[in-house]
Amino acid sequence: MGKRWLPLEANPEVMNQFMWGLGVPAEVGFCDVYGLDDEMLAIVPQPVLAVILLYPQDRKKESVASTSSTVESKKFNNNVYFTKQTIGNACGTVGIIHAIGNVVSRIKLAEGSYFDRFYKQTADMDPSQRAAFLEEDEEMEKAHSVAVTAGDTEAKDGVIEHYVCFSCVDDEIFELDGGNSQPISHGPSSPDSLLQDAAKIIKARIAAYPESLNFNVMALSKQ
Repeated sequence: MGKRWLPLEANPEVMNQFMWGLGVPAEVGFCDVYGLDDEMLAIVPQPVLAVILLYPQDRKKESVASTSSTVESKKFNNNVYFTKQTIGNACGTVGIIHAIGNVVSRIKLAEGSYFDRFYKQTADMDPSQRAAFLEEDEEMEKAHSVAVTAGDTEAKDGVIEHYVCFSCVDDEIFELDGGNSQPISHGPSSPDSLLQDAAKIIKARIAAYPESLNFNVMALSKQ
């Protein structure tokens, strides 16, 4: 990767201010998911539109996981909004782009706002074209930089944690990771069961990193 940004903090308040400033309505927002058991999932505001996971990326494990999972989803579902990531440390912003991009029909973006224009401009692009568009987009780069400075911790390059998004499209749950060539299907789902279905996948991901505590789960909900 050539261009690099500083990483976005896994903080719902930071992410909310970031996306609200880009045209997402205030009734749509991220919140922390404090546990993956049924009781903790039950307190997450509904409906859940997307789930964001921050986890420690191990390239060896990821290459195996991505290869085996991609085999299951050889056919690309064009209804899934997906972009590749070509900017270093931009995975948090790409996660937000995936989360919002797959629910634009369920929320009302502010007319003429950045996201309103962005999704219209990139609607007919392929994932690589969208990545190239984002790389040249100075407005998003500036907004990302402002969001980075709003965090509670000092942003540093060289992090190993990585953001991915889980979205439900056409009654199927997809893992959206800009580091992959296409979305990864994890099987049947529904808007009502998205959070629970994502939790099952995340539990398995956590089990693969038993020595790490660097996990953070956030849900995008509509109030």
